[in-house]
Amino acid sequence: MIALARSPAWDSRVPLSPGDIAARAVDSLRLEVETYPKPGLVSHVDRGSHADMDAGTFRASAMALLPSFADLARAGATGAGMSALRRIGIKAEAAMREATGGVNTHRGAIFGLGLLSAAAGALGACRLRPGALGRHVSERYGEAILAGPVLLHAPGAAARRRYGIGGAPAEAAAGFPTLYWVGLPALRRARHLRPGDEEAARVETCFALIAQLEDTNLLHRGGEAGYAFARASAAGFLSGGGVARDDWRARAVAIHRAFVARHLSPGGSADLLAMTLFVDGLEAA
Repeated sequence: MIALARSPAWDSRVPLSPGDIAARAVDSLRLEVETYPKPGLVSHVDRGSHADMDAGTFRASAMALLPSFADLARAGATGAGMSALRRIGIKAEAAMREATGGVNTHRGAIFGLGLLSAAAGALGACRLRPGALGRHVSERYGEAILAGPVLLHAPGAAARRRYGIGGAPAEAAAGFPTLYWVGLPALRRARHLRPGDEEAARVETCFALIAQLEDTNLLHRGGEAGYAFARASAAGFLSGGGVARDDWRARAVAIHRAFVARHLSPGGSADLLAMTLFVDGLEAA
């Protein structure tokens, strides 16, 4: 049974171990998949726009990544550079594909959440100041991220080249501005709108991210038209009241089905939702 508490409690005076940081990273991935409705995305309710994966695939993948996130936190604590983190990331992707039968469930999360895990290891993760994790990633790894190898045949890289956007590398190198300026404010605002309903808060956060993030997954699957439709739909949900409305779930489900009909999947926003949950559990509001 997956615990869906906001985040495990710990004594804020005692640093988290690499294992503790990894457990929080995996819990963030689990919370992401246990959120419905997320437009076009896999959840515990349905497969979204994906025929080759379901919630079970994501759960297996998340568990397989636990040792790698611990290794990344440990590497961050010892001051390892980006080349060392990349080596761990390659092993993490291999573990993911072994657990999923070759399906790419969490490649983007391995990158982003992996960097944040390394930052948490470096900083000790003792109830950090707001912005600390993103700032560390940018300052310690930003240049190396942008100078890193480009996977020419990866869908995200192809979309970045075609449409001239920075995508996940630029987001990480800048310290995850969309996470801090969009994701966290949406999550914390929604908790006031729907006290005690953490799933509603995660749904609101997902819509806010879709409306603002330059998501290469959307561009890859839907082109410019699909990308524009997705962002406008998410923005319309929020401007129409979001989860503050009594009928929010029905409205969100309708948008989810419209995404599925168009085969749209905002995978970058799903990754950033998990990352937002991770940061929310480690940094003070």
